[in-house]
Amino acid sequence: MRTRIGTRLILGAGLSSAAVIGIMAVVSVREQTRQLLMERTRTANQLSETIQRSTHFDMLENRRDDLHRQIRDIGSLGQEGIRKVRIFNKEGRIMYSSESGEIGTSVNLKAEACYACHAEGRPLEHLDIQQRARIFRGTDGGRVLGIINPIPNEPSCYTAACHAHSPSQRFLGVLDVNVSLGSVDRAIAQNRSLMLIAAGASVLAVSLILWWLNRRLVVRPVAALVEGTRRVGEGDTSTPIPFLGRHELGTLGRAFNDMVSRLADTQRQLAQADKLASVGRLAAGVAHEINNPLTGVLSYASLLRKRFEGDAATREDLDVIVRETVRCRGIIRELLDFARPAPPSRKAVDLNEVARRAVAVVMAQLNLRQVSLSLDLGEGLPMVQADPNQLQQVVVNLLLNAADAIGDAGGTIALGTASCEVPLREEGEEAAAPQAFVPGVALSVSDTGCGIPPEDLPRLFEPFFSTKGSRGTGLGLAVTWGLVEGHGGTLEVQSEPGAGSCFTVKIPLAQAPRDGSAPAPSAHEEVP
Repeated sequence: MRTRIGTRLILGAGLSSAAVIGIMAVVSVREQTRQLLMERTRTANQLSETIQRSTHFDMLENRRDDLHRQIRDIGSLGQEGIRKVRIFNKEGRIMYSSESGEIGTSVNLKAEACYACHAEGRPLEHLDIQQRARIFRGTDGGRVLGIINPIPNEPSCYTAACHAHSPSQRFLGVLDVNVSLGSVDRAIAQNRSLMLIAAGASVLAVSLILWWLNRRLVVRPVAALVEGTRRVGEGDTSTPIPFLGRHELGTLGRAFNDMVSRLADTQRQLAQADKLASVGRLAAGVAHEINNPLTGVLSYASLLRKRFEGDAATREDLDVIVRETVRCRGIIRELLDFARPAPPSRKAVDLNEVARRAVAVVMAQLNLRQVSLSLDLGEGLPMVQADPNQLQQVVVNLLLNAADAIGDAGGTIALGTASCEVPLREEGEEAAAPQAFVPGVALSVSDTGCGIPPEDLPRLFEPFFSTKGSRGTGLGLAVTWGLVEGHGGTLEVQSEPGAGSCFTVKIPLAQAPRDGSAPAPSAHEEVP
């Protein structure tokens, strides 16, 4: 059975509060009980000393009748809850008592009033109040506090003519006063009831406060998050979660809204990417269909060129037609090779030749935007072990991004190649922790465009992140990054807002030495 988190929190907090409040209530009741008993014991001790002083003269003068009458009167008045007053001699015989039936009887020296003084077989001389007090049940079932007060053998006692006490005798007997604890028990019961009511009210109040706080701070925000998650699962990314407060769940709600917003942008970018993919497939089909008419144009232009061998002007015009037709057919063939999906096929590749093929693909688009391209291809570059089509895709993406950064106002793109050192990474190792460097080749594409803001540089290679707004899909640089990393290389970017950007691709060399039959690139070329 599923239990809501709010219910669990309330139960846990309520039980914890009840346990703490219950422990505090028990401790408080016990302390109040102890204080009441101590106060009652001090009152009984004062009463015992008062009775002892009031009967001192009668005992000194040996007025037994007066002493007996005084003790009986004190016990019968019931003042201060007095239940019984009696005097024991040193042998444990009751000499005087408020209950006449006890006079002359003896008690066990190890029980009742005698146990404290005779606990070790001989009377003790010094006992505090707590040691002289005892609590027991009376004949009516009520609790009774009994306190004993030793009667010392004073000089006036053993020097009087009526007494025959030896001066060496320390105590003559014990005065025992029994006081009812009924009022104390009633006060304890009342305190216990009040404490129980207060503890119950406190637990209830704490539970209500916890319920309100839990509903406001936990239940409602969690319910809003659950509802938002359900809506997103059903495809609704347009309804944000309302404000949840300035706490962790509020932060989670704002992060959830940001995530949903980015998810909606991603969905739109995916839809746009799907449209672009459809357009790309359509363009590849159109390019394939255009290739057939171009072949016919090239064939008929070549035949006409042979017919007009004597006409120099016509022959020159036909040469232009043949040359441009061959150029168009080469661009279309390269476009088809570039767009046709194929598994990676690594081989020794001349990076300069890859750069030229990429330039041939995008040159028409650059001319339309009035963008000039400057080539600075290094001489004698070694071969790299790579997939030429994937490297061409990398260069094309970088050139198109550079053209987009320049815009329609015109500008310059510089493409160069050179030898370099590439960080060597073991398989599965992070790119930020190179162990060594190996020889390689570098290709850089720099532009005079708008540049990239510094806060966007860390996310530049994330899928679907774009600085072009609605004109970009955010996939070009992500795909480029993946292709470069797949070749064990690195892709670096340097940019300054308003001054342009420079992307540098570094690819490690092929293991085999460069083939001498490969064409040598030119040192510097200017492409209008």
